[in-house]
Amino acid sequence: MDYQNILFDQADGIARITLNRPDRLNSFTAAMHAELRDALGRVGGARVLVLTGAGRGFCAGQDLSDRAVAADAQQPDLGASIETNYRPLVLALRALPMPVICAVNGVAAGAGANIALACDIVLAARSASFIQAFCKIGLVPDSGGTYFLPRLVGTARAMGLALLGDKLSAEQAEAWGLIWKCVDDDRLAAETDKLARHFAAAPTRGLALTKRALYAAAHNTLEQQLDLERDCQRELGYSEDYREGVAAFMEKRAPRFQGR
Repeated sequence: MDYQNILFDQADGIARITLNRPDRLNSFTAAMHAELRDALGRVGGARVLVLTGAGRGFCAGQDLSDRAVAADAQQPDLGASIETNYRPLVLALRALPMPVICAVNGVAAGAGANIALACDIVLAARSASFIQAFCKIGLVPDSGGTYFLPRLVGTARAMGLALLGDKLSAEQAEAWGLIWKCVDDDRLAAETDKLARHFAAAPTRGLALTKRALYAAAHNTLEQQLDLERDCQRELGYSEDYREGVAAFMEKRAPRFQGR
């Protein structure tokens, strides 16, 4: 596919997707979603994925001009849009067998905020912000917003963010535990690259099962979680990376993980 709305490259175990509609704050259109689906289908050989935005914002959510909302027009089926585009995107990001880093370089609003929260590690520039803008147009937070927010910051803060639609600074997002880290604007690219290189050299299978286990904990009982941990350890105990990790520890050298 010839991408018009995103940038995609993959090298040295690192896949990078950049939302590339900077004139529209990288807001989503059906065409962008189609390109994202295609790109996510190509990252299987990578050991880490970096998602970010071009220009001064990460993503302003849905591009409303891509939908017919005029008073004299037939109202769009927003549920169909969720089913076709946003639901598969969130599930695909969560299911990737590798760490997914989101580098939030500016405003992340509406679906843009929640797509960021669907990623495993979120770094944000100090000037970035998160806005649950849905209430301002009479909608409910989607793209996993009603799932992620209360789990990350608790019900009271989730309610405030969702019902008021106030801007949350990157610094406050870090303090609340909504994101991993807030960094100075001029350090975002370097910090993201450093983290991506770390994951590209890490034991990928172990990280993939770690994220699977942590996400499963939200709905598992303790007994179910202990069973899952047992199954993960059993699988990883046969991996080449575990063998290499133990050998490196015993030989007092840096491990050379291959992601297998």
